[in-house]
Amino acid sequence: MSEQPATTPVPERQPLDEHAAASVLAYAAEQRAKVDALASVLEDIAAHGYPAPETGLLWETARDAHLARLAEEQPRVA
Repeated sequence: MSEQPATTPVPERQPLDEHAAASVLAYAAEQRAKVDALASVLEDIAAHGYPAPETGLLWETARDAHLARLAEEQPRVA
């Protein structure tokens, strides 16, 4: 990054109401948990190598389960 000061002033932040702040914190926690899970898998692969294909889950099965979860989360349009 540049050592020069910013030429345009940074506007002050607008505070969130209590409900919005709680929602943002909950979303951040969900994302952090997902990233932590991914990081642990990558660390395991780095330490022990790739898992054997016979012990894994077929991508089609994982895809179908994910699509089913997404369908349950979507609001129904009549």
